[in-house]
Amino acid sequence: MRFRTGVLAASLISSILAACASAPRADNDRIANVAAPAPCSADPSWDEPTAPRHIYANTWYVGTCAISAILITSDAGHILIDGVTDKAAPRIEANIRALGFEPKDVRYIVSSHEHIDHVGGIARLQRDTGARVVAREPAATALERGHSDRGDPQFLSVAKFPPVVSVQRIGDGETLRVGTVVLTAHATPGHTAGGTSWTWSSCDGATCRATVYADSVTPFSDKVYRYSDNAEMVAAFRNSLASIAGLPCEILLTPHPSASRLLERLDPASGIALVDIGACRAYAATGTEKLDARLSKERADRPGNVPSHEEPAPTH
Repeated sequence: MRFRTGVLAASLISSILAACASAPRADNDRIANVAAPAPCSADPSWDEPTAPRHIYANTWYVGTCAISAILITSDAGHILIDGVTDKAAPRIEANIRALGFEPKDVRYIVSSHEHIDHVGGIARLQRDTGARVVAREPAATALERGHSDRGDPQFLSVAKFPPVVSVQRIGDGETLRVGTVVLTAHATPGHTAGGTSWTWSSCDGATCRATVYADSVTPFSDKVYRYSDNAEMVAAFRNSLASIAGLPCEILLTPHPSASRLLERLDPASGIALVDIGACRAYAATGTEKLDARLSKERADRPGNVPSHEEPAPTH
């Protein structure tokens, strides 16, 4: 679907203003009780555990050192973005409880894209929480099947994952609502065909922040797929990058926290600002540079050669 930047931007701004008028101030006692996280390894595994972190207002980090999982809370229930791996799913539940919330109060689980490091734990989390899983096509079909298809540039190099039952479909620009939380889906294919970014407003009293969970923007592939042979995917990828760049964006979150230096930004001692109105534009610009470099490299390679910068598995 083609992203309607102007219309959706206006809708997002209206949602932000409406939410600001009624959102409660963040629970200061809950924030104070969050354990200080131990340092993560320099090159953490997908499953390396870490303590949960407060991001802003009703938004919390409950993932691992290497893979993000985001909890958005409300008095009427919560939304979880991404499920990390099946092995790490119990850690996500433990992090939710450590914050004083209950996994059973998660109403929806959504995802960034259909790779094992981001959706491998969703089937377990669905069973444990009773939440409804929601995804955009073709990610929804991949979730139910437990693997993607050849439309995924990394199809031959990524592992299967536990299938998810009864995934609810959502379209580009459509929303999920839980209490005061309004979460909007944005079609951002490129890294995968089902790539989806999510936006919402996090409000602490009258101070609201436009928050963006932007999907991965790195053009990795297996040894067979060539972006330069798939003009439709390249066009969709460029449209996704333009869409991300045009979003109202004050707090940028990413499926791999390292892609946006998220864990550093959540450390007050780092001196790196959490709020950055230029973060989405910079993130999209980085994606554009990587895509251009990938296409240039593919053109330079002889037919049948594997581009030297390809990776064996998704890491961004």
